[in-house]
Amino acid sequence: MKKIISLALIGLFLTSFSISAKDWSKIRVATEGAYPPFNFVDKSGKLQGFEIDILKALCKEIKAECSVIAQEWGGVIPGLLARKYDIIVGSMSITEDRKKKVLFSDKYFDTPTRFVAKKGIYGADFDPANKKLGVQHSTIFQEFLAANFPSTKTKLYGTTEEALLDLQSGRLDAVMADGLFLLDGFLNTEGGKDYEFVGKVYLDPKWFGKGIGAAVRKQDKELAEKFNLGIRLIREKGIYQKISKKWFGVDIYDLVNNP
Repeated sequence: MKKIISLALIGLFLTSFSISAKDWSKIRVATEGAYPPFNFVDKSGKLQGFEIDILKALCKEIKAECSVIAQEWGGVIPGLLARKYDIIVGSMSITEDRKKKVLFSDKYFDTPTRFVAKKGIYGADFDPANKKLGVQHSTIFQEFLAANFPSTKTKLYGTTEEALLDLQSGRLDAVMADGLFLLDGFLNTEGGKDYEFVGKVYLDPKWFGKGIGAAVRKQDKELAEKFNLGIRLIREKGIYQKISKKWFGVDIYDLVNNP
């Protein structure tokens, strides 16, 4: 009798596990939608960008139906934990602090951090101390400046684009952000022609993470592994490189170590 009961309990456990386990054939994805050329909303209201193209290719490889929504950056992790979506694909740096809250996939690109300012004022000797600086709130850039340059007059913005508008208006001395975003999303545009990179290139993984990864809830390890498989497949097949060169002209998978 005990053996029969034990077998019944095992069967019930396995049934419960199969019901609770997810196959992740449908995945809800959040991105910021305000970080061109990585992710942005075009004139027709559609999400576009490098990460959107990578996501489409990746989801095709892992045979998943992925729906994408734009989510304000400051609330992106709370929204994930509240189960509003399943994964964040939005240029999120893999940092130790964030790893306390979420589980990351493998990196899918890695780029350095830079400052931009008006041409001809600071150059390579730019010192952030005592300057009026702009950064997007809830970012690694905010944390870095607060810890390393407490004397700066740092203003926080909802998006980096808003900070750049204040730089153009003369309200800021410089803006800190991802170097590739600043290059393609600002310096290479008409509005950025009078501006340039200043100061040093920032690479320290303690502050800037170990690349950019997709973030999931800690209990959703299977989803992170599925994304890791997708990243590997699109890299192996050359799909990733093709998309990267479409948007940037180069493979940005590891620009920090291979500039």
